[in-house]
Amino acid sequence: MSLPTIGGQSRALVEDFKVQEHISFRKGYSNVSGSKRPEGIFDTHATAVVEQLNILDVVTADKVVARLSSEHQVGEKEGHIIAIGSKFENLRIAGYEVKIELYHDLFLKNKNFEDLRKHVDKDKDARQTVIAKSDGVVLCSLVKSIETKAPGVEIRGNAIIVPHFGKIFVAEVLAEHGTRTLTMMRLELGSPHVASLTVSESRTNGQPVPPAGPN
Repeated sequence: MSLPTIGGQSRALVEDFKVQEHISFRKGYSNVSGSKRPEGIFDTHATAVVEQLNILDVVTADKVVARLSSEHQVGEKEGHIIAIGSKFENLRIAGYEVKIELYHDLFLKNKNFEDLRKHVDKDKDARQTVIAKSDGVVLCSLVKSIETKAPGVEIRGNAIIVPHFGKIFVAEVLAEHGTRTLTMMRLELGSPHVASLTVSESRTNGQPVPPAGPN
């Protein structure tokens, strides 16, 4: 789903999705909206949700939500994008609960890309979430902690490594000037099934309507 430059609202829905007996979910839907307040502030939001997820009877979740919202003040080059509302409900691996705490302060305290880039260079908690960075891009994660008692599972940063299944990367964020892309789950399956998957991905730039051209 995406919006035109003038904003508005839009929604998409898929129900009872299944790929053979490998991947299924009961409902997947997305909502996007954009509007302008009387005082000239532009608000946008983009949400992607998957309910009753099942991947190879190993990874299950009642709900996975990726939500980004932006508030763009008049005169500012970028909107302030946050991820409040993004969450995992009853995420499990092989039947064992997976508790994930998200580091929302990373976006709440850094209102633009330059603030974020400088913050991850000096803040210890923020540095732990960084995967890669360059002058115009920071690839990081909103993960603060992951806990599970699933046997054989290894936690490395925002990655959950499951023996004879693959890797699950959690709450990854691709941050660019004025834009954030949030992927709640990215899976690289390697044994015995081979596949690359994403679950609940949202993106927003919060840009206002382009200025009017000449009459």
